[in-house]
Amino acid sequence: MLARDPSPPPLPAEGPIVAKPARGNESYIALVWRRLKRSWTGMAGLWLVVLLLVMAVFAEFVAPMDPKATDVGFAPPQLPSFHDKDGNFVMRPRVYALADSADLDPVTFQPIVGPDYDHPRLLGFFTEGEPYKLFGLIPADRHLFASMDGQPVHFLGTDKFGRDILSRAIHGSRVSLMIALTVVFIITVIGTTVGMVSGYFGGRFDIWVQRFVELVLAFPQLPLYLALTTLIPVTAPTNVFLAFVIIVMSALGWAQMSREVRGKTLALARIEYVRAAMAVGATDRRIILQHILPNVMSHVIVAVTLAIPTVVLLECFLGFLGFAVKPPLISWGLMLQDTATYSVIGTYPWILSPVGFVLATVFAFNALGDGLRDAVDPY
Repeated sequence: MLARDPSPPPLPAEGPIVAKPARGNESYIALVWRRLKRSWTGMAGLWLVVLLLVMAVFAEFVAPMDPKATDVGFAPPQLPSFHDKDGNFVMRPRVYALADSADLDPVTFQPIVGPDYDHPRLLGFFTEGEPYKLFGLIPADRHLFASMDGQPVHFLGTDKFGRDILSRAIHGSRVSLMIALTVVFIITVIGTTVGMVSGYFGGRFDIWVQRFVELVLAFPQLPLYLALTTLIPVTAPTNVFLAFVIIVMSALGWAQMSREVRGKTLALARIEYVRAAMAVGATDRRIILQHILPNVMSHVIVAVTLAIPTVVLLECFLGFLGFAVKPPLISWGLMLQDTATYSVIGTYPWILSPVGFVLATVFAFNALGDGLRDAVDPY
């Protein structure tokens, strides 16, 4: 018999131990982000919101022209083309301005207006154009996309005064989004505070607060908007009128947010860790700020993303009626005043272009809100 080797077999060489990330230790924000990335509509809404905010902040740079500069009234849109006058493909995009041709209309005997193929206007990125001050401080003359020779180009046409619709819509996004974000911020602060305090203390205080909330909710908002906005004289400064509109929207919009937060607070006030904090003598302020507020923030964030489109639509509606923004400010609602007559819409349909910006904004925030609503409860 063969003698067995008493030495143990050699152990395999051990490589470096790679620690796998434990999903159980993932933070709440990481969990929400991971769930949000799975929703393509939520991510599309997030990117659209980012693009809209960047466009509003850098409106002077993004807009191809000065929004107050005038040209031919009701000029049709000039679409970029990659073909020359002979139909050959070219690499550099260009537009062809409208000009009177040598041919006459057989009915009106007026010169036929058509594209001027002999004088194309080349387009490019980061081109020189109308000078402006970025953020009102930094002088500059570069635009994101415009004509190379500095000539006016109207990608979405012009309005009745000959002003570029695209540039006005880009600048109008700043005012419309500023109104929406300011109103929603005020609504969120007041509504969240009142809702948490009312739901936490309860009793007679909660009863009286809720009766006042119901009184605010009972007001017919649209007639009240129109009545309150007409109190300011037409000669009032633009900033005063804008501030009054923001205050009116905020005063009538916080009640619904308060009611929703109160319902969440009533449920949270009965949870064990809140009762334990009460038992050990924690102050009411500490319990509200440290235990209740973090747990209602997920609902508040979703409510904010869904409230912004509502305020944008309300501002556009009031602006269309002439009760929101006054010139020289520009907003999407104010631009839609040109669509008040059906004959103008039928003849010059491109003046409805600001509606596309409104629809994109509403879709962006609604899609982001739906994605966040599914992501804030990752468990």
